[in-house]
Amino acid sequence: IVGVAVVFALKVLHERSAVPRAVARSVARMDGDVIIGALFSVHHQPSAERVAERKCGDVREQYGIQRVEAMFHTLDRINADPNLLPNISLGCEIRDSCWHSSVALEQSIEFIRDSLISIRDDSKEGAKWCVDGTPSSHPPPTKKPIAGVIGPGSSSVAIQVQNLLQLFNIPQIAYSATSIDLSDKTLFKYFLRVVPSDTLQARAMLDIVKHYNWTYVSAVHTEGNYGESGMEAFKELASEEGLCIAHSDKIYSNAGEKHFDRLLRKLRERLPKARVVVCFCEGMTVRSLLMAMRRRGVSGEFLLIGSDGWADRDEVVEGYEQEADGGITMKLQTEEVKSFNDYFLKLRLDTNTRNPWFAEFWQYRFQCRIPGHPQENLNYQKICTGNESLKDNYVQDSKMGFVINAIYAMAHGLHDMHRDMCPNHEGLCEAMDPIDGSKLLEYLLKASFTGVSGEEVYFDENGDSPGRYDIMNLQYVEELGRYDYINVGSWHEGLLSVDDYKLMTNRSEMVRSVCSEPCSKGQIKVIRKGEVSCCWICTTCKDNEYVQDEFTCKACDLGWWPDDELAGCQPLPLKYLEWSSVESIVAVVFSCLGILVTLFVTFIFIQYRDTPVVKSSSRELCYIILAGIFLGYICPFTLIARPTVISCYLQRLLVGLSSAMCYSALVTKTNRIARILAGSKKKICTRKPRFMSAWAQVVIAFILISLQLTLEITLIVLEPPEPIKSYPSIREVYLICNTSNLGMVAPLGYNGLLIMSCTYYAFKTRNVPANFNEAKYIAFTMYTTCIIWLAFVPIYFGSNYKIITTSFSVSLSVTVALGCMFTPKMYIIIAKPERNVRSAFTTSDVVRMHVGDGKAAAAACQSNSFLNMFRRKKNNATSSTNPNGKSVSWSESGARPQGRGSSVFHRLSVHVRRQAVGQSQTAVIRPLTNASQAPHPEYHPGLNTDRNGSQPDDKALYNLNEEDDEGGRCPQNLNRTAQDGREPAFYSPAHLMDHTTDHLEGGRVDTLSSNVTAFEEIVTAGRVSPAYNPLVSQLPLPLQGEMLSEEGSEMEALDLIHGFLYDSAVQEEEEEEEGGEEELAQSKLTLLTPPSPFRDSLRSGGSIPGSPASDNNPNAPQEVTYAPKQSSFTL
Repeated sequence: IVGVAVVFALKVLHERSAVPRAVARSVARMDGDVIIGALFSVHHQPSAERVAERKCGDVREQYGIQRVEAMFHTLDRINADPNLLPNISLGCEIRDSCWHSSVALEQSIEFIRDSLISIRDDSKEGAKWCVDGTPSSHPPPTKKPIAGVIGPGSSSVAIQVQNLLQLFNIPQIAYSATSIDLSDKTLFKYFLRVVPSDTLQARAMLDIVKHYNWTYVSAVHTEGNYGESGMEAFKELASEEGLCIAHSDKIYSNAGEKHFDRLLRKLRERLPKARVVVCFCEGMTVRSLLMAMRRRGVSGEFLLIGSDGWADRDEVVEGYEQEADGGITMKLQTEEVKSFNDYFLKLRLDTNTRNPWFAEFWQYRFQCRIPGHPQENLNYQKICTGNESLKDNYVQDSKMGFVINAIYAMAHGLHDMHRDMCPNHEGLCEAMDPIDGSKLLEYLLKASFTGVSGEEVYFDENGDSPGRYDIMNLQYVEELGRYDYINVGSWHEGLLSVDDYKLMTNRSEMVRSVCSEPCSKGQIKVIRKGEVSCCWICTTCKDNEYVQDEFTCKACDLGWWPDDELAGCQPLPLKYLEWSSVESIVAVVFSCLGILVTLFVTFIFIQYRDTPVVKSSSRELCYIILAGIFLGYICPFTLIARPTVISCYLQRLLVGLSSAMCYSALVTKTNRIARILAGSKKKICTRKPRFMSAWAQVVIAFILISLQLTLEITLIVLEPPEPIKSYPSIREVYLICNTSNLGMVAPLGYNGLLIMSCTYYAFKTRNVPANFNEAKYIAFTMYTTCIIWLAFVPIYFGSNYKIITTSFSVSLSVTVALGCMFTPKMYIIIAKPERNVRSAFTTSDVVRMHVGDGKAAAAACQSNSFLNMFRRKKNNATSSTNPNGKSVSWSESGARPQGRGSSVFHRLSVHVRRQAVGQSQTAVIRPLTNASQAPHPEYHPGLNTDRNGSQPDDKALYNLNEEDDEGGRCPQNLNRTAQDGREPAFYSPAHLMDHTTDHLEGGRVDTLSSNVTAFEEIVTAGRVSPAYNPLVSQLPLPLQGEMLSEEGSEMEALDLIHGFLYDSAVQEEEEEEEGGEEELAQSKLTLLTPPSPFRDSLRSGGSIPGSPASDNNPNAPQEVTYAPKQSSFTL
């Protein structure tokens, strides 16, 4: 290495001898046992136009003259200190680096050249030397080699110098070079510094930017190692912290105005977003930028954050304070060295001769000239007196403490080396003559002492010192009346402390420097293509998403929802119908009322189970319907309750079962009516439809119900009910039963089939007689139910209100059935008891009578007689049936009572004698009197004539021929014989006794005689026959007082419906009650009794006055007893 260095030095010397020096450099020397070199920037760096000439600029006070004097002052103190390098004096050789690499490298070569010249061969004869440019045969005085170098201040210059010095093992201690690169010991082994690395400074600057939430800043740095390495460190840290650089640029400190104007224009393009400019610059770079702002008229648009190259130097902002107002700078933490102030302020022009640049400085400082001085500045007119005071506008160099500490570090290293290598030896020993730079480096790295400001000074393995910074803010101080740097905080080894109040003294609000404002809660950043990460568009997350990170929305799982802070998910509360909700309250109240009404109706039906209203309505089926209605009102309770396994089972069962019970019974009832109606349109003597009894109807209904129950049980087995969570929307989660569409559609489909069937039968039976209006009520019930279910289906499958929809649909359906089916009956039972009689259910006033020979009719019958429908009670007396004739009684419905107690009953008895004819006859009997004709006050049975004569408006009797039906049903007692052997008596009412045979034959019996040839004989024989007392059971039958027509024929078929329904329902009960009363005691005839209305009068307990029944007791008082509002009376 030494050989290479020698070759390099000789080459440099050769080139220097060939090229004359452009500028003569002054050197400040101080003799001593050990010489320490120093490089200070006594002058400003060369301008861009004069870089090639390496001609430096104006003299510098703080970075130049003060540091030179600090070197002299520090060495004086060290040499005077007996505890530090005793008996060893330190000298120095100070050279000007002009803050420029080429100049600094040139001066460093001078250090080495002088050292190399001192190693020469003086024994060579005839050698000649050149001393100060003059040939001489005597060698120049020997110069001691330098032990180490202090400086330079610039990192880029320090790197160039270190590249040269380390070739000769010369240690270098910097006082302000903070470049990160210098920490690399593989490249810069002999470099140490008493200031921290720019890595720490970049960290401190970034902490300040983060403290004020500046996320979008511009960056400017000085061309060179200091600015580039520092800005690189800042950018790397900013990228890690998510900060963005809007624009980054670099520029030389000595660049021209055009370059700075272009730089400023680029910075302004990022306004108004990037208002903060981070400037990792040397002081002169910052000043040139401020000058560009003044030229462009830009003031207050930017907030500068400067590195320690700016620090608190007044020379940087002098004259441009407004442009730099508010600037925040980093200043290496050090105290002002008061001892240096005392020394420096006492310097005088005439006494300070060891500083070769002091006279130049004095002229520049006081703007005067020194006549006759070699460095006289002719640009100044003022003559310097030498009495000027340095106290005026004096500011100590901000890095003065570090300059002094660097010198002390070198002294402590030499002291430790001398103590180890020259123990108990005064002065330098042979081991330290010359000083080995590599060994000195080892002692320097181990050195530790207290700095000039009281801080501890030491070096780490990289030769760096710990980081400590003061945070300075340039602001206008009213007390001083000028701008000044105010200490607003500090940064010490990673801990930032800032006094915001001091920083905001002259500001209403802090500057904002962001590309995009922070997103609100629940929003994420979407970075546009080509933009930096700090420029984004805020996009709101969806309702079910939370902010996973600042760039990502993540959806919550079903049943979960983002929390209030949108930072995570939380479970949604389970929803189900609460008992306190309005819908539930309405449904429950409605159901409770329905249950009460249903129980009340059931109680009334049981209480009045033997009345005609209940009997005529198929009470067994009614009980089934009421049970279904009750279950229908129970359904809302199972639907509204919190879903559990039990409630889910009840829902699946009751919803379908309740409707099935109602509609199965209604289908059975309407089907029965429809079959009767269809049969009644056929010939009279027809086969009775099967399964018409009450218990048969119950069995059919239970079979239909069992089908529904079986279907539901099957579905339950396939899909066991249990509560599950339902998600009708991402925002809601409901606790419901796991009823699938099949589990709902199948039972509803079956019920729908029952409803359609019932509706069909109800429509077919809509034209039944007016008195038999239950079919119309059923029809209305079915029409309304269809409407309800048609509305229910789309609402159920098209909305989320399935539970409450089902509840109301079931309740409304059973309510319609309850109201339409039972309200009329309850009205009659409770409000109109006088209508709760058999006569109120007569379907027609026309009675169609089938009359024929008993034996022949019996032979034609295969089953029960059709006449059973008109069967009457037997007399207690022994009676027999005459096979040759019948005696029948009717009454006229048109003869309404004029008042209670009036005798308005008129009896007509007709005896038909058939001796040898087996042919059956059918006759339609019409009333013989007008309803307006007053009844005869009394009658005498057995009389042959009418006292009052014939009435002109008496109605004729008509008959209607019909063919016999095969298999027709005939009464069982048709062939009974009379036990008393008497001929049946023929009875004529008093008002008919005056009618002669001729009159009857000529006027009213022509049609009857044409069909029944013996009718006249029967009538004649009846006039002379003894009076016959009819049985109590022979009560009147209502007759239609009008001519028979085709519509009448249709109505005749309907006349049979009611009696058939009634007798089939109560036949077994009546047979038990009647017992042995089936035989007629006094009549040898078989009397055909009309349907049920004729029994009600008897059950009322009174006899009809003026009737044959009352003649059985001649002494009985003539009182009239009525059933409440009797609807038919005896003619």
